Amino acid sequence: MDMQLIKDYCAAKKAATSDFPFGEDTLVYRVMGKIFALIPLDASPRMNLKCDPEFAEILRQTHLAVTPGYHMNKKHWNTILIDGSISDDEILEMIDHSYDVVAKGLTKAEREKLKSV
Repeated sequence: MDMQLIKDYCAAKKAATSDFPFGEDTLVYRVMGKIFALIPLDASPRMNLKCDPEFAEILRQTHLAVTPGYHMNKKHWNTILIDGSISDDEILEMIDHSYDVVAKGLTKAEREKLKSV
């Protein structure tokens, strides 16, 4: 999968914003201010995505290209190497899952605001 497609997909999520809080080498996508994806721009094609802890373990056991989140909480984040070993549809589903996990963790007021966006 092309990294630009991944960036475009993340940017198209409802109320998604992007910034560079960790320097110009890491693109961060947020929903309502909470991070759901990190994409390093200076390394091999990969990204960090938030994940339900049980599902994170399943993904790690299923795909060699999925490892505990690099520089992240290993329980809640995965690093996905974009090397062609995972189908495009599965990668998009992982992004959707990350977004949904973060959105579900928002406060009630933030979730209501997100619904109205």
